[in-house]
Amino acid sequence: MKKISLLRLFANARVLLFALLLISCHSNVKKEDIAKLNGYWEIKQVKLATGKTKDYKINESIDYFELRHPEASGQSDNEMVGFRQKVMPQFDGKFQTNGIKENIKVVEKDNTFFIEYHTKFGKWEEEIITIEDSTLVLENQEKIEYTYKKFKPFSFK
Repeated sequence: MKKISLLRLFANARVLLFALLLISCHSNVKKEDIAKLNGYWEIKQVKLATGKTKDYKINESIDYFELRHPEASGQSDNEMVGFRQKVMPQFDGKFQTNGIKENIKVVEKDNTFFIEYHTKFGKWEEEIITIEDSTLVLENQEKIEYTYKKFKPFSFK
């Protein structure tokens, strides 16, 4: 009798653990948080699908995101369009760029938000895992996770 109870307890614990894992993996990004994507983001860490991580202390280039609201862009309510551009911060507070912009669209699919990229070289998407005032986490289709922090301009003071 005790053996059966222990097996049942173990099976129930596994089911509960699996359910918690599914819930914790689900994105907590809300529609109103998407506007936080606008601005300058600096890569902080890359986590490969194998679990190996690479930390970035200093970056020569950062990502600038600019989204337009659906009303301004003629898009449907569940998507926003804009662009991402690589920029290089300068010591005078300005940014230098090569002028290349990647067209982006933020779309919601099954309560999860994705950034869809479109360039003349290809199309791809990244899932928005986390978006807060100072943290952005994106995951691509190869399960590579990119953690960004909000860029803070250089200061010599």
